Amino acid sequence: MSELTPLDIAHAAMEAAPGDDNARLRYYERLSDSELFLLLTKEGSGDQISPEIFDLGDASFVLVFDREERLSSFVGKAAPYVALSGRVITQMLVGQGIGLGVNLEVATSQNLIPPEAVNWLSETLAHSPDEVEARAEELYAPKDLPEALLIALDAKLATTAGLASNAYLVAVHYEGGSKGHLLGFVGTVEGAEGALAKAAGEALTFSGIEAGSIDVGFFSASDPMAAAMSKVGLRFELPKLEERARVVRAAPGSDPAKPPILR
Repeated sequence: MSELTPLDIAHAAMEAAPGDDNARLRYYERLSDSELFLLLTKEGSGDQISPEIFDLGDASFVLVFDREERLSSFVGKAAPYVALSGRVITQMLVGQGIGLGVNLEVATSQNLIPPEAVNWLSETLAHSPDEVEARAEELYAPKDLPEALLIALDAKLATTAGLASNAYLVAVHYEGGSKGHLLGFVGTVEGAEGALAKAAGEALTFSGIEAGSIDVGFFSASDPMAAAMSKVGLRFELPKLEERARVVRAAPGSDPAKPPILR
C-alpha cells in the first residue's frame, strides 16, 4: 500500500465528518498548499498551457494529482504535465466554468470539485487581514484563541521561509480604546508584506475564524514594538531560506503573481 499523502489524510477526515466545517476547510487548505500535477494536452510554451479538459455532462474538469506517479498511473503512459500549487491552479481556473478532478481513480482521495467551489476557493484565498494602523498602547499575552488557529498559524508560517525572521501573536489595546489581537512580523524582507498577510489570512480562514479578528503588522528588529512583543507574545519561528545556487525558473507558474494562461 502506498504512503498516504497529506491530501489523502485531509480528505479522509472530511469524509469521516461530513457535517464538520473545520474538516472541510482543512481539506481545502491542503489542496491549495499542495503541489499538484496538472495533465496537459501538450508541453507548455512560455506562460501558456493547454490542460486536458474533460466534459462530464454538467461541467468540465481538468485533472490534477498530488503525486507524479499517480498521474502516470491514471494515464498509463508518458504524458505532458505541469507542476503548480493548488492556489495557482485555482487562480487560473476562476471564472472559467471549469472544475477540478483530484486524484481520480488512483487514490482514496479522489474528488470532483465543481466550478462554483473553485470560484469560492479562489475568493477565500484572496482574503487577508488588515495591516494595523492604530497605535498600540498596551500589549498582553494572547488569550481566548482556539487551538485550531494556533496550529494553523504554526503550519502556515512554516511555508514562508525567508520572508521574515519571526512573528509574535499578542493581545493589544489600541489608542482610542479598541482591543484585539495582532500578529506582528519582525525583520520582514522588503516586498514580502503582502505574502505574509495572505498566509496569515489563510490560516484564519481555514480555521473557521473571521479574517478581521486579527490584525497584522510589520516591524524592524530594532523597533521598540518588536522588543515589547517578545516579552508577552507567543513566538512563531519562520524557517530560514536555505542558501542555494540561483536558478532561473521559466516554467509556467514559476511566478505565483502570474498564473499560467489557458489556451
